[in-house]
Amino acid sequence: MKTICVIDGQGGGIGAAIIKRLRTLFEEDLEIVALGTNAIATAQMLKARANRGASGENAIVQTVARMDVLIGPLGIVMANAMMGEVTPEIAGAVASSPARKMLVPLSQENVAVVGASSMPLPHLLDVLIAEHLQPWLDEFN
Repeated sequence: MKTICVIDGQGGGIGAAIIKRLRTLFEEDLEIVALGTNAIATAQMLKARANRGASGENAIVQTVARMDVLIGPLGIVMANAMMGEVTPEIAGAVASSPARKMLVPLSQENVAVVGASSMPLPHLLDVLIAEHLQPWLDEFN
């Protein structure tokens, strides 16, 4: 079984939306690990039915190296993003992880991703799953 790691911070709303969508489509066929930059984000993602979760810098740094796929907002690879919740250590660990990274181009940062669509989150999740996650999962079946 493949392990998908969803990373989020602040209130965990983006991560919870991702997990809810994954559970709707794949039910219990995936193991989903929720990693929050804080306990509130992790709690929201666990409520959305992640299999397990952990909070904080060390948990994220230690866990991302062992996952198959990392999913989260673009800010998880940007030091000091999410109002400072993404530390340089978190950003470095996520960027250096051998896991496949699927980043959602939502950001409150002063960053423009040229060429990225300004679709609402539900549409971005459709694209993430249909064009990136499902083909990746199909490679292993």
